[in-house]
Amino acid sequence: MMSSIKVSSAPVQSLYVHVPFCATKCEYCAFYSEASSGEQMNNYVEALLCEMELVAPSVKPSTIFFGGGTPSILNLEQWRRILEAMERLDLLGAEEWTIECNPATVSTEKAKLFRQFGVNRISMGVQSLDAKLLERLGRIHSREMVFKSFDRLREAGFDNINIDLMFAIPGQTMDIWRATMAEAIALGSEHLSCYEVIYEEDTPLFEQLKAGEFDIDEVLACTMYDALIDTAAEAGFDQYEVANFARHDGPPAAEVPSHACRHNINYWRGGKCQALGPSASGFVDGRRIRNVANTERYCEQLALGQRAHESVEQLTPLASAGETAAFGLRMNAGWPFAVFSEVTGHDLRAGWAGDMQRSVDAGWAVQTEERFHLTREGLRFADTVAEWFIRLEE
Repeated sequence: MMSSIKVSSAPVQSLYVHVPFCATKCEYCAFYSEASSGEQMNNYVEALLCEMELVAPSVKPSTIFFGGGTPSILNLEQWRRILEAMERLDLLGAEEWTIECNPATVSTEKAKLFRQFGVNRISMGVQSLDAKLLERLGRIHSREMVFKSFDRLREAGFDNINIDLMFAIPGQTMDIWRATMAEAIALGSEHLSCYEVIYEEDTPLFEQLKAGEFDIDEVLACTMYDALIDTAAEAGFDQYEVANFARHDGPPAAEVPSHACRHNINYWRGGKCQALGPSASGFVDGRRIRNVANTERYCEQLALGQRAHESVEQLTPLASAGETAAFGLRMNAGWPFAVFSEVTGHDLRAGWAGDMQRSVDAGWAVQTEERFHLTREGLRFADTVAEWFIRLEE
């Protein structure tokens, strides 16, 4: 449905752009994406520029994140059109600007173009450095492409690179996981994002699981996660969220490491975010706003000069606070009570006292005078704890 959204008086400082195209659909992926098509990609770029025009007056981004899909699959001319439009609309200059890249689609020319317009962070979807597992996941890149792409990015001037990895992949042994971690860390990136495989419905991997082609080994998954935390720490990475680890250059007392992803921290801290592109989901003025998950419909709607909203959900203050509490507990720092009150207008100790005690009793959390945060074991069950903190209505 289409809705008219009032422009916030204060500019939104976080911008997400979804690029829905991939060379092929990976076996595990449940994000909205589709096979790349030259004509459809050109139509998408045209529509995206229209959507940028519509939101530009209400956005002054300090963080930008292009995710997907595979943003780096867009060709040089398509990227040039997007970046020049952003320059014209005064959307450049973000303190942190991330673009997700597949190692198979990172060229020297694209990397230089990104840097020219102010992109300063790359998130590279490696997932594994084991050749058989890359094939198992349906990834189009090889081990060799990872190393070559990383070198290209460094040569282009990128000094903030994230490496995405996955663990508990069917067929992945502990030895393979340790070898992948060692090689990934040896690259010398500033950030690691490491996710356990999730079996989403309507994905080939889920169908294979349902057909009995493999079993889930929860004990092995837990062991792999523990090894990840220890290995990352030994290599100088600070864990600051369930799946995220970053190097730190500042004082040791910092709550989050200096190379933490500021864009994602804004999500976890309940900040506003304007989201563009098919299926993109934003959060502005207590409203969860989702675009249509269909590129053709997205393009048609923007051709009429209208945002392509599929839904606009106005959250009650309590529901918004509960959602913010749940997301924020994914961070190692948890919630300082004063910060939670400032962000939401609610007192965590009053509205969620029972949930905090339940978490403490389970050995999954610690409550001090200043804050509430999950333990190392609790972070492993952050999704379960999050369900306890959600509030559906006043």
